[in-house]
Amino acid sequence: MVRFLSLIGFALGLAAQDYWISSKKIWDQGVHNAFTDLIHYKGRFYCSFREGDGHVGGDGKLRILVSPDGEAWDSAALLEEQGIDLRDPKLSITSDGRLMVVAGGSVYNGGPKLLGRHPRVAFSNDGRTWTKPQKVWNEGEWLWRVTWHGGKAWGASYNAMTGGEWTLTLVSADDGVNFKKVADLKVPGRPNETTIRVLKDGTMVALIRREGGPGGSTNAWIGTAKAPYTDWSYKETDMRAGGPNFIQLPDGSMLASTRKYDEARKHYMTVLAKMTTDSLKPVAWFPTSGDTSYAGLLLHKGLLWVSYYSSHEGKTSIYLAKVRLPGKG
Repeated sequence: MVRFLSLIGFALGLAAQDYWISSKKIWDQGVHNAFTDLIHYKGRFYCSFREGDGHVGGDGKLRILVSPDGEAWDSAALLEEQGIDLRDPKLSITSDGRLMVVAGGSVYNGGPKLLGRHPRVAFSNDGRTWTKPQKVWNEGEWLWRVTWHGGKAWGASYNAMTGGEWTLTLVSADDGVNFKKVADLKVPGRPNETTIRVLKDGTMVALIRREGGPGGSTNAWIGTAKAPYTDWSYKETDMRAGGPNFIQLPDGSMLASTRKYDEARKHYMTVLAKMTTDSLKPVAWFPTSGDTSYAGLLLHKGLLWVSYYSSHEGKTSIYLAKVRLPGKG
């Protein structure tokens, strides 16, 4: 079933007006389907996500869907590793033209307590046959997403297993495997999930989720740096973020996706936000609630394609939306 939602005030600097998007469920076969990403590779669409028994724990598996047109979707691959909860699969295209997935690898051993973690990566030439997930970077770390720029994979890795303040580190690798430290990202308030992109002028931008810690702000931070990306400046936004992602549009502006928290009503929704290097402003929302967010963003033929997950229909399922951008008819 295709659902339609009016987007009010989705203007990107233009006069406020209503926009329409289409949104439809594309997968619900797992018990818990969540944490998506989206890419277009060799003429096909690919959507990645985790299938598990719940939001955390168990041996989560990475499902890769494929579609020739974004309408009909089929399973292309299922990546799994005994005893490991593979989480948050993020897709990218390597400098030599392969499809890459990076994911968290958490250890629970059948219980609710996190015992350890180590990032994993896998590669494919066709989206169906993948290399075995292999460990990269360091034990205890989570390399949450990578972006390819200048022949290198760049990403922010966080360590939440240190017991006190969490650490966030900018890393890079020529081959997507042998990551090396570039800089410490000195962000307080338990920084974690971070998306890094490089703008047209070469500026590196990081959208950073924060948990705050005792008495601290949980508002997202936005970091910027010029090459060689060792000297960073930060701005605190006025909203919390969960599953943060963003994309630069052809006109140079940025759109972000995140979970919006309504703490008073204990209600969550997945939103699009107008983003600058120092602010986030929600401008549109999807039909979502409860366990939701972690969107993949893709520009294709004048449309913004958005994968996300939500539990508003009673079960955490995977959805795909198409957003018509202003000035595109």
